[in-house]
Amino acid sequence: MSKYPKRAGLFAIVLMLMVCGPRADAQQPGKTPTIGFLSTVPRAAILSRSEAFREGLRQLGYLEGKNIVIEWRSAENNQDRLPALAAELVRLKVDVIVTAGSPVTRAAKEATSTIPIVMALDPDPVGNGFVASLARPGGNITGLSALSPQLSGKQLELLKEIDPKLSRVAVLGSSTRPGNAQILKEAELAAGTMSIRLQYLDVLNSKDIDTAFRLAHNEHAQAVLVLTGPQLNSRRRQIAELAAKHRLPAIFERPEFIDEGGLIVYGTSINDLSRRAATYVDKILKGAKPADLPVEQPTKFEFVINLKAAKQIGLVIPPNVLARADRVIR
Repeated sequence: MSKYPKRAGLFAIVLMLMVCGPRADAQQPGKTPTIGFLSTVPRAAILSRSEAFREGLRQLGYLEGKNIVIEWRSAENNQDRLPALAAELVRLKVDVIVTAGSPVTRAAKEATSTIPIVMALDPDPVGNGFVASLARPGGNITGLSALSPQLSGKQLELLKEIDPKLSRVAVLGSSTRPGNAQILKEAELAAGTMSIRLQYLDVLNSKDIDTAFRLAHNEHAQAVLVLTGPQLNSRRRQIAELAAKHRLPAIFERPEFIDEGGLIVYGTSINDLSRRAATYVDKILKGAKPADLPVEQPTKFEFVINLKAAKQIGLVIPPNVLARADRVIR
């Protein structure tokens, strides 16, 4: 028998080892990617957001507990705990840190300059100093911006449709929140085209909320536009109750306000942003660098009407407005 078949067989084995060896190293069998998910509020308070993020991962083939691990960390509404929690995720050597909000992103940024950070949402990534620009983030941070300055104009349009005689609107916001200056500028432009006068009321702490509604009442405000921000988001029920007490139609950006009795929500779909954050995680795990992944902006918005709240203040929502709502609470 010829000796060549033996040599051919040996060559085939060597070739197979050469091809398969590096591929096995690249896949790193047994190494399960780990994501650190950091938030200020308890996970129970953002359950729909965290589930949207997990759904996004599932759509990309990642199953928590099977081929990916998620280390959930929450500051339980105490921002002072964020630096320690971010440092803990760094010590765990997670592959990516996903952040929910500006204070969280800042804590993660200060904890590491090497581990990729994905912002599930941020009101103003450039203004906050997290990225150099939306198109070219630079550094180790990328993700999604929640900023949509034109949103306030659309909110005013909805209030005007509900009450065509509307001429005075109080705007509750925090001057310290990045992005609010741009939002207010857009609101002023939109208000001018609708003959609406805006009364801006600065809310820097919880004590300012009662004062703001009293001032709005004194100035004969006919409706309230509530911007987002930590001081306002943490007092959702108080704000909804004060709006009802003063019989003021109020429009909000975050859907959580509806759960506390708020009247109308029109804003960026936070769940959609959370779902899209999974795409960034997938790209980074496959080798992409945050610096090369542009920050994306909102593409989906949510419109919810609470008819229970409307009835409480004697407000009738026109049928054509109701028909456009994504969800109606009856």
